[in-house]
Amino acid sequence: MDNKKSEKDLEASSRRDFFKKTAIMSAVALSGTSLAASEDDHAIMHHPKWGQTWGDPITKNLYGVPSKYEHNVTRRYTKLLASGNYRASIAVTPIHESEGIITPNGLFFSRAHGGVAHIDPNEFRLMIHGLVEKPIVLTLDQLKRYPSVTRTHFIECPANGGQEWRAPQFNSLQFSKGFMSCAQWTGVYIKTILKDLGLKPEAQWMLAEGSDNSEMGRTVPLDKVLDDAMIVWGQNGEALRPEQGYPVRLLLPGWEGNLCVKWLKRLEFSDEPWYAKEETSRYTALKPSGKAIQHFYANEVNSTVVKPSPEKPWTDLKEGDVVEIEGLAWSGMGTITRVDLSFDGGNNYVEAKLKGLVLPKCWTRWSYLYTIPKGFKHTNGKQLLLTSRAMDDAGYIQPTVQQEVDMMGVESIYHRNGIETWEVNEKGEVNHVQIRKV
Repeated sequence: MDNKKSEKDLEASSRRDFFKKTAIMSAVALSGTSLAASEDDHAIMHHPKWGQTWGDPITKNLYGVPSKYEHNVTRRYTKLLASGNYRASIAVTPIHESEGIITPNGLFFSRAHGGVAHIDPNEFRLMIHGLVEKPIVLTLDQLKRYPSVTRTHFIECPANGGQEWRAPQFNSLQFSKGFMSCAQWTGVYIKTILKDLGLKPEAQWMLAEGSDNSEMGRTVPLDKVLDDAMIVWGQNGEALRPEQGYPVRLLLPGWEGNLCVKWLKRLEFSDEPWYAKEETSRYTALKPSGKAIQHFYANEVNSTVVKPSPEKPWTDLKEGDVVEIEGLAWSGMGTITRVDLSFDGGNNYVEAKLKGLVLPKCWTRWSYLYTIPKGFKHTNGKQLLLTSRAMDDAGYIQPTVQQEVDMMGVESIYHRNGIETWEVNEKGEVNHVQIRKV
C-alpha cells in the first residue's frame, strides 16, 4: 500500500512540475494569453473516468452521430420564419459553430414549400424534353452512368439577412445569416447530358420542376445551364438527404438557392421563359423609384464575422488576451480575393487573412489575430464595432448598408449583402447593430 501511495504522490508531483513549466512557457509564447492548466485543476491532475472503463463498441452506431456534448449544435427554426406553416418553412445553419468551409449534411440549411418529400429511388424518373433532339426519361441508375464531377459550392437562400433591411431583428448570427451552407457536391453537368441529346438552336431557357407536392418550377437562362449547372445526387461523400432533394436536385453554383430545385423530376427546354406562358412563382424586388427588378440570379459578394458572435461572445476574455477573429466570405459572381476587417464600424479597415482553400462560388474562411483592449474599447475609446467587407475577382466590393438602402430602399426582402456590424460591449457580449454610412 505504501509503495502504491508513493507512486501516486510521485505522479502528482511530476504533473505539478510539468504544468508549472508549461504555464511559464505558454505565457511567454502567447504574450499574455494563458492557456496552461492549474496544478489544482481536477480534470488534469486525476485520471479521467472515461479512461478507466470500457468504451462503447464501435458497432453501437454504424452510422456515426455527434458527441452527446455537442447537442446544442443544431439547425434551428422560429415561428417568425414559418409563415404559419411548418411544412413551408426553413431550418437555419449554426454558422457560428462551423469549422472550415464544409457544412455537415445534418446541419445544412433546409427550405421547403410543401414539406420534405420521401422518394423511392427505384421509382424515380427524370424527364428531359422540349427543344432537344432526343427527349429522354432517365432512371437514377441511368443518370449516374454519365461522367460525374465533384465541386464545392455554397447554396444561399435569397432571403438570407432579408429581415435586417430596416434594422437588426435577431440578435443571433444563426438567424441573421444562417440561411446558407456550403458542401461538396457530386453529380453531372447538364451540358454533358445535352451533348448526347442534342439541343435545338432556338432553345434559350430551361424549366426545372420538382416532384414534391408544391411542384416548384424555376426557369433558368441557357447560358447558365451550359456553364456550370449540375444535377447532383451526392453531398459530402454520401447520398443527398431527403430535405436536400433526395435522390437528385438541381445545383446552380453561386445563384440563389430557390433556383436549385429539389426532388427534381423534369427539365424542359424552351425558346421563352416559362412564366411568359403561364403564371408561376418568381422573386422580384420593388425599388424606391417604383421600378422592379424582374430577375434575381447570382448572390452578390458578402461576408460576416462568425467568431465572436452573440452565440460565441468574449465574456471569458480579458485585456491582453490574444484571440483569433474568424469569418466567412462568399460570392456567387466568382472567387473571394480579399476581406477587410474594421474595429470601429467601417471608418478604418485592416486586411484579414484568407484561410485554407479559396474556391470560386464557395465559402472562404478568413481570420485576424487580435489583442483584446482594455474594456473592449477601440483606440478611439468607443466600444468595438466589428465589421467585415469582402471583394471578389469579378471586381465587386461589398456595399455599406446605406449604399444598399439608397438603391433598394428598406422594403425589400431579397439579396441583402450590405456589410454587417457586431458590437462588443464592456462585458464581452456581442450584439447585432446597424450602421448606415456611405
